[in-house]
Amino acid sequence: MRVNSTIAQLWATADRPGVRAFFLSIAALGVALLLALYSGAAAEIGHRALSIAAALAALLVAAWVAITMVPILAKRTPLRWLGYKMEYRITREGWIYIGGIIVVALAALNTGNNLLFLILASLIAIILMSGILSSITLTGIAMRLELPEHIFAGQTVRAQVDLANEKVTLPSFSLRVEAVTTKKSPAAALLETPVYFPYVPKRQHVRQSVPLTFVRRGAYRQDMFRIVTRFPFGFLQKARRVELRTEAQVYPSVEPSRDFLEILPALQGALESLSKGGGHDLYALRGYVPTDSARYVHWKASARTGTLMVREFTREDDCRVLLVLDPHVSDPTVGLHTSPLANASERFERAVALCASIAWHFFERNAQLQFRSAGLETALAAAEDNIFAILWHLALAQPLPADPQHELLSDLAASPDLFKVIVTSQPRGSIPATLWHSSYVVFLEDLDS
Repeated sequence: MRVNSTIAQLWATADRPGVRAFFLSIAALGVALLLALYSGAAAEIGHRALSIAAALAALLVAAWVAITMVPILAKRTPLRWLGYKMEYRITREGWIYIGGIIVVALAALNTGNNLLFLILASLIAIILMSGILSSITLTGIAMRLELPEHIFAGQTVRAQVDLANEKVTLPSFSLRVEAVTTKKSPAAALLETPVYFPYVPKRQHVRQSVPLTFVRRGAYRQDMFRIVTRFPFGFLQKARRVELRTEAQVYPSVEPSRDFLEILPALQGALESLSKGGGHDLYALRGYVPTDSARYVHWKASARTGTLMVREFTREDDCRVLLVLDPHVSDPTVGLHTSPLANASERFERAVALCASIAWHFFERNAQLQFRSAGLETALAAAEDNIFAILWHLALAQPLPADPQHELLSDLAASPDLFKVIVTSQPRGSIPATLWHSSYVVFLEDLDS
């Protein structure tokens, strides 16, 4: 019953025109074989004309199959599986096994014992069978890698590695997926830890979750992956490369850094004093949940109740902020307070990280946020509408040479009604005087001291 159900299932999912063409081709080639045999027999008994006629008929039938049936079958054959480029490597166990074969071969040649020759043939057959089975395991396997939409530097995310077995009848065993790094590719690969799949059923897919951590912001790209197997005996490691162009855009970390915590009190005070209607209006006290920030904990109320209590504030719809990242980097040796170990690249990375933390801070406060830097200027809108456009730009931002004219900062004077937060790695004296009354400027050289 099980065999009948399997056959019925295969017939229901089969390509029926292709199956018909296959069996018709087999029948026609069988007729051509019989005609060829008849032609040979007729030639032996002296019927030369009959022999020639049978041979021509056999050739015509074979030609008809080649012209009409073969193209139909070729269109339905997954020839891409035959074009897989395989990589081979003999494992340590394989070398030991080959050494044993050599010992048995020498003993068989020296003694002429038929039993040793039989054993030698069996050992060689196992090697051949291992190669065939490993090739079958690797063919028909498709791979897909899915990454989260938003990735932050320093945070662990879960990626999904999906293997699909496109073979109709056979499963695949013991597959390992790993990234391929070349001399031209970056040192850090997207998939640093191999992912193991013990079993992939036929016509099904298996998915595994993989933790990934990106240390630095920026664009990560992986063009090639490798599917490896040592099935069935472990004597031979066979691998197939899969071209799968995968890109990941890693945002800067938005966790409160030391620089952000240092400027936060002064930033809040400047916002309340320079922005009309600014400030924090207490709405209510409630219990602490794990997603709450520690800076909103009301310690006096927590001490009275014995449980952590956090403050809730009214939404500050009138909080309108223009966040500016100045990407122009000056000479790192300029400034009296510059650390001797600081350099232009490190200071720019600190500026980007600080800018990301400030943007996320105003996003959590539901503020009206606008961002401006070289190459990007967003419209003034709710922070939730443009926060990821800002983080995307910060992920790819690169330092620019010093601008003696300070064009980016000079244009900010055209927005006197917005509270401006300017993050710059340039020294003091680079900010136009017209901005001081409506801006809070973060000089990284002050944070170095």
